[in-house]
Amino acid sequence: MTLFLASANLLKIFNDTDFFGQILTVGLGIFSLIAWTVMFGKYNELKRLRDLNLAFEQRLREERTLLDLPESLRNKRSIPYADLFADAVESYWRAASILKEKGEDSSRARLEHAENAIQRAIARQALRYEASMIFLATIVSGAPFLGLLGTVWGVMDAFSAVSDQAAASIRTLAPGVSAALLTTIAGLVVAIPSMFGYNFLLGKVKQLTTEIENYASSLADRLELESKN
Repeated sequence: MTLFLASANLLKIFNDTDFFGQILTVGLGIFSLIAWTVMFGKYNELKRLRDLNLAFEQRLREERTLLDLPESLRNKRSIPYADLFADAVESYWRAASILKEKGEDSSRARLEHAENAIQRAIARQALRYEASMIFLATIVSGAPFLGLLGTVWGVMDAFSAVSDQAAASIRTLAPGVSAALLTTIAGLVVAIPSMFGYNFLLGKVKQLTTEIENYASSLADRLELESKN
């Protein structure tokens, strides 16, 4: 019953808000829906990528050699770890072919090309991990300011309306101020969950970035050992 009354009261306050305030409130509501969609989607994406990474890493651990593995393992570009592996191995053999033609072939030169390819792949996958995070950060920082803008506009409008009356009282001023504060509430309702979601997802992104860097180091070590055999 209390929730119903609160909802009815908020609806009444929304109806008392001017057109600009209503536009801001509806816009913030849309931003809230988008933010929740992005947060859930990003969480599921990061979880799926981590599961794929761990499965691929386990697959490589079962192999005695990496440089001679079938091309089918290098075609799984949707998996970040597989993308690093494919770039490293392809760069290794490409460098071997070119350097051999020049008569300058050496395991050290091939490894340097493979390591450079790994670093480029890490940067590419880091951008993939961080996708949509800027959007969430923008909502976290921008939503309260949009709410504040609506409040300032609404208070200004309320005082302007009261100034035209012969006698003003708190009873005549309260509806306008309440309507103005609605946009601040809307801004905070959008920003607060988005802030917690952003920080949680940022932690996941940092975890996956650290893991892929560790995997890259392990991959480079294995390639170096194999190239010396």
